[in-house]
Amino acid sequence: MLLNLLKNNILPRSLYGRSLLIIIMPLILLQLVSAWVFYDRHWDTITKRLSTSIVGDISQVVELLGDDPSNELQKAVFDMAGRNFGLQMEWRDGERLPEDVSESGSRIEHFLVSSLQARFQGPVRIDDSSYRERVIAEIQLEGAVLTVVIPGKRLFSITTYIFIMWMVGTSLILFAVASIFMRNQVRPIQRLAEAADQFGKGRELQEDFRQEGALEVRRAAAAFNVMRQRLRRQIRQRTDMLSGVSHDLRTPITRMKLQLAMLPEDSGVAGLKVDIADMERMIEGYLTFARGEGDEPTQHVDLALLVEDIVAVWRRNGVKIDSHVEGTLMAWLRPDAIKRGIENLVANASRYGGQLWVRAGLRGEAIEITIDDDGPGIPESHREDVFRPFYRLDESRNPETGGTGLGLAIARDLLRSHGGDILLEDSPHGGLRARIRLPV
Repeated sequence: MLLNLLKNNILPRSLYGRSLLIIIMPLILLQLVSAWVFYDRHWDTITKRLSTSIVGDISQVVELLGDDPSNELQKAVFDMAGRNFGLQMEWRDGERLPEDVSESGSRIEHFLVSSLQARFQGPVRIDDSSYRERVIAEIQLEGAVLTVVIPGKRLFSITTYIFIMWMVGTSLILFAVASIFMRNQVRPIQRLAEAADQFGKGRELQEDFRQEGALEVRRAAAAFNVMRQRLRRQIRQRTDMLSGVSHDLRTPITRMKLQLAMLPEDSGVAGLKVDIADMERMIEGYLTFARGEGDEPTQHVDLALLVEDIVAVWRRNGVKIDSHVEGTLMAWLRPDAIKRGIENLVANASRYGGQLWVRAGLRGEAIEITIDDDGPGIPESHREDVFRPFYRLDESRNPETGGTGLGLAIARDLLRSHGGDILLEDSPHGGLRARIRLPV
């Protein structure tokens, strides 16, 4: 059965379910083997011995009666059989049983008929329909039929039910103990999986994961804590380094702006000011991409309000946006990071399209946001390439024709740090659709 389950791939998917199945299968096999041994050996032996004992008592009574017993002798012998053997007997002269007596096929009838026929050499008829209370045996003798009512307790052993009760009871107790043990062993693995999932979605854990359970699970928990500390340290070091780089780069640019401000206005100075403004935008874009998620804490916020705020700001800037948000969309996220990621997508759509459509709603276990435009779109062969840093369909670095090529890369980086992702598709409005999915 277990091999069939493995072949058909219908085993429980959870570790706890598979562990219970590993426990249940041996218990079931043990019960089947025990039941087979009991019914094939023990029950047959006990039933055969009980039947032999009954036949011996009946034989003793028949010998006392002789070939032609008188009524007084019958009464005396039958009373003795009732007192000592618990048998109720009746002698019927001149009757005969049919030669081909059918059997019901029960074990009690089989052993009793075999023993009686071996002793009396004639037809035997058994009625064991109420074997727990009584069994009626009709035996063909010379010129008469002897009817014997046998108490059920002399042929039926209660050890059958006692054995079954003990077998099932102990199995249930073992299963309960094993279930508790397995649950305690699986719980740390489930907690470790949840902690890894939360950390992968950017939700900060307040303390280290508690190490418990089996040795292998504790080692995995210790490795997870070390990994998390290393990642946090690397992120903090990167953020500190970028803060210093930002300060060092902006200081000379500020001095250059001051020097240009003191020069007389001419065409050369105006061009330099434009170049410095472009440098500031590029440096800010590079730092934003490298900074990634930063140290912003996660919060349980309504993403619907965040999307509506973004749409309102871009509408004030003159962008035509049609928006529709479906109710409240609560999720754990870093508001500023998510806002920056969505704004990058809106900015990319507004750069190439004249009309934008923004939709947000709950789809299954995730929040889905779609941003459509009516622009030229992106060829399907380039849709993954545009997420690479500094990759642009337009080879120039002119901000007016596409910027530095970091907007989509920053957006995907920020969303993936929350456990989400961005997909680019064809828009029903003729342009490009950016589909955002974030776990709830």
